[in-house]
Amino acid sequence: MSAVPVAEIAAPDFGADDYLDFLRAKVVIAAAGGFAVEEHEVNPILKPHQRAVVRWAVAGGRRAIFAAFGLGKSVIQIEALRLVCERLAADHVADAGKMIPRALVVCPLGVRQEFARDAAMLGLTTKFIRRFEEAFGADLYLTNYETIRDGKMDPRRFDAVSLDEASCLRGFGGSKTFREFMRLFEGVRFKFVATATPSPNDLIELLAYSAFLEVMDVGQAKTRFFRRNSEKADQLVLHPHKEREFWLWCASWGMFLQRPSDLGFSDEGYDLPELKVHHHQLGVDHRQAGVEKSGQHRMFREASAGIIEAAREKRDTLADRVARMKSILEDDPDSHYLIWHDLEAERAAIEAAVPTAATVYGTQDLELREAAIIGFSEGWMQYLAAKPVLAGSGCNFQRHCHKAVFVGIGFKFNDFIQAIHRIQRFLQPHPVEIHLIYAESERAVLEVLMRKWKQHEEMAAKMSAIIKEYGLAAEAMASALTRAMGVERVEATGLGWSMVHNDCVMEARRMASGSVDLIVTSIPFSTQYEYSPNYADFGHTDDNPHFFQQMGFLLPQLLRVLKPGRVAAIHVKDRITPGGLTGLGFQTVYPFADDVRRAMRDAGFAYLGEKTNLTDVVRENNQTYRLGHTEQLKDGTRMGAGLPEKVLIFRRPPSDSSNGYADDPVVKPRPEYVDQAGRRVAYDRKREQAGEITPVAGTGYSRARWQIDAHHLMRSNGDRFLAPEEWATIEAVQVYRLWKAFNLSQVYDFEFHVAIGEQLAAAGRLPPDFMLLPPHSWHPEVWTDVAQMRSLNTIQAADGAEKHLCPLPFDIVNRLISQFSQPGELVFDPFGGLGTVPYCALHLGRQGAAVELNPTYWTDACRHLEGASRFLSTPTLFDALGDRPLPDEAADAERGEVAA
Repeated sequence: MSAVPVAEIAAPDFGADDYLDFLRAKVVIAAAGGFAVEEHEVNPILKPHQRAVVRWAVAGGRRAIFAAFGLGKSVIQIEALRLVCERLAADHVADAGKMIPRALVVCPLGVRQEFARDAAMLGLTTKFIRRFEEAFGADLYLTNYETIRDGKMDPRRFDAVSLDEASCLRGFGGSKTFREFMRLFEGVRFKFVATATPSPNDLIELLAYSAFLEVMDVGQAKTRFFRRNSEKADQLVLHPHKEREFWLWCASWGMFLQRPSDLGFSDEGYDLPELKVHHHQLGVDHRQAGVEKSGQHRMFREASAGIIEAAREKRDTLADRVARMKSILEDDPDSHYLIWHDLEAERAAIEAAVPTAATVYGTQDLELREAAIIGFSEGWMQYLAAKPVLAGSGCNFQRHCHKAVFVGIGFKFNDFIQAIHRIQRFLQPHPVEIHLIYAESERAVLEVLMRKWKQHEEMAAKMSAIIKEYGLAAEAMASALTRAMGVERVEATGLGWSMVHNDCVMEARRMASGSVDLIVTSIPFSTQYEYSPNYADFGHTDDNPHFFQQMGFLLPQLLRVLKPGRVAAIHVKDRITPGGLTGLGFQTVYPFADDVRRAMRDAGFAYLGEKTNLTDVVRENNQTYRLGHTEQLKDGTRMGAGLPEKVLIFRRPPSDSSNGYADDPVVKPRPEYVDQAGRRVAYDRKREQAGEITPVAGTGYSRARWQIDAHHLMRSNGDRFLAPEEWATIEAVQVYRLWKAFNLSQVYDFEFHVAIGEQLAAAGRLPPDFMLLPPHSWHPEVWTDVAQMRSLNTIQAADGAEKHLCPLPFDIVNRLISQFSQPGELVFDPFGGLGTVPYCALHLGRQGAAVELNPTYWTDACRHLEGASRFLSTPTLFDALGDRPLPDEAADAERGEVAA
């Protein structure tokens, strides 16, 4: 068979400009889907800042208006909808079959009179409807959230819609309202949301608005901007290095307006009234503090101890709180007051104490509820008692009221701040007074509320700064993000190693063809994590196809730099897809490894097989809640199986395909042989098969080692560092080791396995955070005991340095390097991280090279490699004796001799 030239194997190259264009396209700014509006087209009655926001919203087509209380959100919405309908009507003139464009505002109960008043000021008529068939005879149509949520009207039949006080979307995780609104409003070309500045205490709330406006999917936004807790599911924290990008992205589709001067206009007439907060702390009897679950008696009553305790404090202090409220009203008999409460029992007590108060509650007829809200806002009633969740959004009570009493307090900051701003608004002529009544045992609740209030003000200031800096120009925001795209190449080298700070795609293009003997790497798991703020980060992609599009720029280069016939070992793991992304309602598995195989083969690599490392399903469940014991009790069909880690083995085809050997083969030394008399003899296959000669144990590459290397399930020696929490539970470690020894020496009995676990659980000794009794595999192909904690993160943690999101265990790397390379050869990792691959290569007598984009990881990797190089080059007593063995990395680490 003739040889195949290397040039015919390599995939086509790409130009650097193509790759840079791909990276520039990653800059995420909300697309504009509306049309430009000239200044003279906007109703001159609107104030300058309102006209600017209207033009911005209509140009975007799908935008959020997060304007502070009193800046005119209703006027802005009305004018934006009017302009849209006028433009669409003009476009429809040539087509007589087109219907007259219609616009709809969805608003909370009690707010429609505000829209009717503002629309009349703009010369427009409004009509409240509950069915689409009623949408005739007016310029603007109004309905409430309940009508849409209950399916009485399809909003997609309108040309433009706006959600007023759209805080109903905050509960996007599971609320019926959010699910229905996402479905019912999908595809509407012009849609807006308008509410006050969202709560900063749950930034995920903003993702709900983005999803509703179809700017970006919730899951995609989570991946792009938030750090996932690798040990706990559903815990997301905004990446510190992504914070600015996150707010710039939000500002491209959401107008965070605190005052007119944010847009360069005068603040005259827009000064918030002074806010006076009066604290009324009521004493409690601490002799009734109660008992902890452990039996320990509490010294003080504390509402923050739990839900039961909080409810008890509310119940036991109800009479005193209502009495204090009544005294506040009696001391100020001429003022109008809002009376805010949270419980039905509180409402009943308020009605008994203040019979003249109008009350609003959930089971009340909607018409009666709205009549009470309108009556108070118009000044016809002196007192209104309501829950913030019912009357705290959208309503404007400032014309006749500037005082409020909170008969109780809670943790729900959004409800709290919304309730305050029903009366503390721009154009409010009086100082606003707020009375907070709470028990002494609720001081911790108050502290949380005040802390969230401070965070709210800090976020408002941050958004004002962005608007002042960039204005309403999305282009300026995109330019600012693009500047964070490049990286200045820096290379650090030492004895046997090099570590490059660069984009691995651009670095691979610089490398010489056939310069690498082995590639060992753990590639980014698609969109699962982002490792740096740079747009070149492979985790900084929109979805799986986008990720593999970027891999398409890298893989041909890796094929080119790898020597013909040599191996690329790729560490991967399949991923969990949340049910919210699939629409199935339960988690499924995305076979990421399958797509990696496909991408590698498309690039020209030949697939040889995979090695498997079993993982701890208890720890995995803590990350995803997919394998939960509680869910299994409810429905056993929801639970799949734990996902093992895999190492996929690929090979660059050799130049000569006649025999399949590598151009530079990895040659293993043959074992030494002795005959039956113990004399060293030359190897002879027939004599070995006849049993006349046998190999000497510990010499060369043995058949026993070959059998283990050839299997797809990998095991290590199982020795590992103990984590601090494991030192505290040393008995569990002893159980683990005893179980392992027993598990591998006896015939496996499933029921016996379960029985041991149940006995340990009954004794309170079955840990919830790791698997104490894993099913150890007897098969040599299975890596059942790779020590996940034995990685460079151990040293990072000891030094107080930043830990890697997905550290690659030493055990996996050491085995791959030993099997697929020879001493002195170069092992390369394009995703270097903390430098694990070159670090292990040095300890195994190879050379190591890696590329890393994250500057912090790169710096730490250089430190680790320099320390390892210095340690390995230090003479020892064995050198003086002329018989120095290769260092044992595990022993070095345990002695603490690996440089930090």
